[in-house]
Amino acid sequence: MKKILLYFLLILPVVLQAQIPDGYYNAAQGKTGAALKTALFNIIHTHTERTYTQLWTDFQSTDKKANGKVWDIYSDVPGGNPDYEYTFISDQCGNYSGEGSCYNREHSFPKSWFNDAEPMYTDLFHIYPTDGYVNGKRGNYPYGEVTSPNWTSTNGSKLGPSATAGYTGTVFEPIDEYKGDLARTYFYMVTCYENVVTQWNSDVLSGDTYPAFSQWTLTLLLKWNDEDPVSQKEIDRNNAIYSIQHNRNPYIDHPEYVDEVWGTASAVPNKQELSVSAYPNPAHRTIHVQNGLLHSASYTLYNEMGQVISRGTLDNGTNGIDISNFTKGLLLLRINDPQSHRTKQYKILKM
Repeated sequence: MKKILLYFLLILPVVLQAQIPDGYYNAAQGKTGAALKTALFNIIHTHTERTYTQLWTDFQSTDKKANGKVWDIYSDVPGGNPDYEYTFISDQCGNYSGEGSCYNREHSFPKSWFNDAEPMYTDLFHIYPTDGYVNGKRGNYPYGEVTSPNWTSTNGSKLGPSATAGYTGTVFEPIDEYKGDLARTYFYMVTCYENVVTQWNSDVLSGDTYPAFSQWTLTLLLKWNDEDPVSQKEIDRNNAIYSIQHNRNPYIDHPEYVDEVWGTASAVPNKQELSVSAYPNPAHRTIHVQNGLLHSASYTLYNEMGQVISRGTLDNGTNGIDISNFTKGLLLLRINDPQSHRTKQYKILKM
């Protein structure tokens, strides 16, 4: 068992950081805050620009599901069956009359915010293939959280008044499984384009290069980043885009960079480590979780594809999570304290 665990620990960095060129982030070492953000800008800013037409073909490398269909984050139901799926090329928009008509090219960071300027206009890191109708409903509204939606998509994405403190306008809320993806996309955008971000216009931005985001947005993005950690989908997409654009999203390769850049600039409380533990690792049938908090916590378990495979409550004391029916491979366990909004993560090998 010790040999197995040692092997797992040795290969884990390779699994999670495959295809990062040797020395790619050397210039970022030892830096924090604005200095780290600028160092990352210098590393990732220069890249191969795409044409808008080329994106249709690029999506077949960057956003393909295991079944060969388009990975549409606005219609996907992780671990379930979406109401519709799209075939590459033949289902491109065109006109749409409602959900399920066709897919198009969604600028998750709306292009009107940067006046349709290049190279942002065709940067794959923030452009996703999504349902045309949902894309149209989202428009150029900011991402946010909604408690009283005016409209809800078939997969649960919502449009309505913001429930996030500090902003009262209309926002679009994606499903939980893709909130971290989009947060890290936004961190990439204000880093890769640090040299022009002050020229952009949006309520999510602060008008400067650092922290670059308005306070309500930064607090929200940091929350989403914590609650939805990097998935295998993001890792694969990062590698695919690198093969096309020849730059990377550092916040996927090094999730710790998020707090190292923005931790001191945010109003998020200092994150002390949660009094919880998970064992054994590797695990065969059950993951045991010791909850040392004085109240219940919640957990979310993800598979290698970033899909949610289990959710539940962890009472004070020892808890068991049954994993006997899950496929062997790397699992990500995220434990959340609902009172302090702190999280703790474990990467566990299912044998």
